[in-house]
Amino acid sequence: QVQPVESGGGSVQAGGSLRLSCDVSKVIAASAGWFRQAEGKEREAVATIGMAGDTSYSDSVTGRFTVSRNDAKTTLYLQMDSLKPEDSGMYYCVADPGLAKARELLILSPGPHGWWGQGTRVSVSA
Repeated sequence: QVQPVESGGGSVQAGGSLRLSCDVSKVIAASAGWFRQAEGKEREAVATIGMAGDTSYSDSVTGRFTVSRNDAKTTLYLQMDSLKPEDSGMYYCVADPGLAKARELLILSPGPHGWWGQGTRVSVSA
């Protein structure tokens, strides 16, 4: 099945950093980004990047997380700094072929033709 492939999750202490990567070379993506789901909670948007390189972040990660991608647009990154225990959860790489703006993907989530990766786990201990 064609889908984005995440890597880079792991365990870290509060205040630490992690960098997630995602191979999006197999999918058609106008915009891409990261969503997460903590245990017992609903999935939420974290950070997205649009076709023109515009970015959008949830309030809870603004100033701490940075989303980016390489020039070829084949790899997506999420640099996570100053991590908190509440950042723990499964992080999913997403991509959408029709939503060009980062803000659109953050608010709307991938559409029926979009892609979700299988997720990578992030665990932040106090």
